Amino acid sequence: MFDLIYLILIPVLSVYAWSIYNLPILVAGVKHLRRNRKKLAKVPSEEKESSDLPSFSIIVPVKNEEKVIGRLLDALDKLDYPAEKKEIIIVEDGSTDKSVDICEKHAEKCNLSLKVLHKPSSSGKPSALNYGIEHARGDIIGVFDADSLPVNDSLLNVCKYFEDGEVAAVQGRTLSINSEQNMLTKLISYEDAYDEVYLRGKDTLGLFVNLKGSCQFVRRNVLEKLKGFDEKTLCEDMEISARLTERGYKIRFAPDVRSWQESPADLKHLFRQRTRWYRGTIEVALKYGRLMAKLTRKSFDAEATLFGPFVLIASILTYFAAFYAVFIPFSISLLLQVIMQSTTLIVTLTIFLLGMALIYSSKPRKASNLKWIPFIYFYWSAQVFIALYALFLILLHKPRKWSKTEKTGAVNATFERTST
Repeated sequence: MFDLIYLILIPVLSVYAWSIYNLPILVAGVKHLRRNRKKLAKVPSEEKESSDLPSFSIIVPVKNEEKVIGRLLDALDKLDYPAEKKEIIIVEDGSTDKSVDICEKHAEKCNLSLKVLHKPSSSGKPSALNYGIEHARGDIIGVFDADSLPVNDSLLNVCKYFEDGEVAAVQGRTLSINSEQNMLTKLISYEDAYDEVYLRGKDTLGLFVNLKGSCQFVRRNVLEKLKGFDEKTLCEDMEISARLTERGYKIRFAPDVRSWQESPADLKHLFRQRTRWYRGTIEVALKYGRLMAKLTRKSFDAEATLFGPFVLIASILTYFAAFYAVFIPFSISLLLQVIMQSTTLIVTLTIFLLGMALIYSSKPRKASNLKWIPFIYFYWSAQVFIALYALFLILLHKPRKWSKTEKTGAVNATFERTST
């Protein structure tokens, strides 16, 4: 029995080490959030001459998005940015609904430069993005999903990050547009708040910042050097992030570049979405294990981030360890005592930082958000089994299938696109 216990402790220790490693990142993120929330809300973007601003090509992959694409096109039309400096490229990827008609009618009436491209065959988002890049002319490629609603100052705010010549890509902040739809969307919105704090901490400490697939911006010349997105992966955003880091490029997180988007409102669509995410991330982690060959602080953090799903799966064994500790009588060694006590401390600190994130991510600040912490904890625990399922798909060599998350157009009753 003791051999089994210590065998279980091997992956359990990896979970503890990974958790301890990420605690300083979360602390840095909370500090940055507290220090900058008011400043980011009040300080306007510096005015520049139109000639000094970079040009943008915003690419939107579209497949059966009739419920949301119209409002995105309206939002892109209203972006506070010189019309001659932005173009919108819609890559229609085999729609069978009214998406194409909506896009073409909008192209006739709007003032911005809008191209509607019909991709010959449908083969997933990465392929659609590469098809759009071939027709892009802008200095910077922006990517939004069809359900996105960028805030008016998004392009103006992202410009200052690209003033640093070493910055190749920028990830903006995404917010849930339907957080009040049900309990699941509320939990996802709080998960987004936690992710924001995590990325703030990484950006502050100069660590690995990954792109998230929407509200992301990359220099076009860099994408051309890298030959675009990997069309074989299920997580093109994470793959391009790893590739940029491997080549020495810098990725920044921009909390003042904001875009709203729809969260999955039922377990079926959440399961499909997260299965694709976890499988894609695991495959990228295995592909880019070579990041450890030239070890730097950023490459190590990139690999630690990519191995997150493995750590999540390993955490299943912590439940077995807890079971033995509670229900099976045996004398606990000093090592076990230290591990169990440190586990309690780590969980307590993580929950505390989660609470701080929930308080400071809302405006006005709401201490009442703390009541959601137990639900978020169980929500995260449930995702352990989704990650395990994704790993089984890889081990069984199941074919990769790109599955889009269906959108309904749901919006909070109190939604205001210009709010933080």
